[in-house]
Amino acid sequence: MKKLVRQVRGFSLIELMIVLAIIAILAAIAIPAYGRYAFRARRVDGQELLLRIANAQERYYAIHNAYGGLTDIDYADPAISEKGYYSVTVNVSADPAGNASAAFVAKATGVGGQAQDVCGPLTIDSAGVKTPGPASAASTSNGSCW
Repeated sequence: MKKLVRQVRGFSLIELMIVLAIIAILAAIAIPAYGRYAFRARRVDGQELLLRIANAQERYYAIHNAYGGLTDIDYADPAISEKGYYSVTVNVSADPAGNASAAFVAKATGVGGQAQDVCGPLTIDSAGVKTPGPASAASTSNGSCW
């Protein structure tokens, strides 16, 4: 007498739905984490340009006893970062004592998708103060802005 053996092939619909649910949960965790990582990685592009501009401003100040605009320190106006994620402008102003061209603020604004970064625009001034600083709310939500 022959026994009838049922051969099982493939997956049941329940098994397939469980696998899809697990994949969806993993994707819901991984995709936002990757997005935050990408913003942090691209932020370095703006930081690097701001530091180069601040150094150029200090060299210019040592020679001319005043800070200059971007064109004075041999940058385009606005200056675009090497990878194109940030656009930098410089505002030269008087210091509190009224000395003209005695202070500057360089501001890097995100371009394209980088504009959605929670840190917002990055700045550095003639005193070396960087914003958003460590006390900002943005620094805790997506790594340190500087």
